Amino acid sequence: MYIPKYFKVTDIDEIREFVHANSFGTIVTTKKGKPIATHLPLELSKKGDDFYITGHMAYGNPQWRTLETCEEVLVMYQGPHAYISSSWYGHENVPTWNYQSVHVYGKASILEEEELKQDLIMLLEKYEKHRKNPILWDKLSPPLLERELKGIVGFKIKVQEIQAAYKLSQNRNEEDYLNIVDQLHSEENLNSQQIAEVMKKRKKNMEK
Repeated sequence: MYIPKYFKVTDIDEIREFVHANSFGTIVTTKKGKPIATHLPLELSKKGDDFYITGHMAYGNPQWRTLETCEEVLVMYQGPHAYISSSWYGHENVPTWNYQSVHVYGKASILEEEELKQDLIMLLEKYEKHRKNPILWDKLSPPLLERELKGIVGFKIKVQEIQAAYKLSQNRNEEDYLNIVDQLHSEENLNSQQIAEVMKKRKKNMEK
């Protein structure tokens, strides 16, 4: 991913926080030279000194058969993004786009059944536990679980490289930056408002 120096992020804790908040990612592999992709909920975890991404695909999805044959798998995470009008600057310029994006490269392998079960238990805990009537693993019948497990393939990706780009008007002067935040807040688009909040928080953290 092309990342100008203004927008490069290397703080691993900040990147992990972003990935956990935007965990619906895109996995890209290749088959006979053609890129193929699947959009999935994914989990990033640390074991010892290594990071792993885990998830599962439908058995009928042919991409899972390419996971172990690819030298590297690419996982992409996308956050909010918004159009930035150059009318918001105090000088003549061209419009642009603000965004947050993380690319992760790694080597994939297929999960054993017990590993897949543990990953699914964790996934249900994350998305169900806080609900009024949570549907957790032990509340589902064994026949249903057995049937559903046959229809999916679990995988893990050992992370080898992380690239993160947060293009958030860091290269603008103070006056333009604050005006961009205000203008984004006034937009009806939810993405614009979310980017404004990210920019406000980032500026506040830098001033500490």
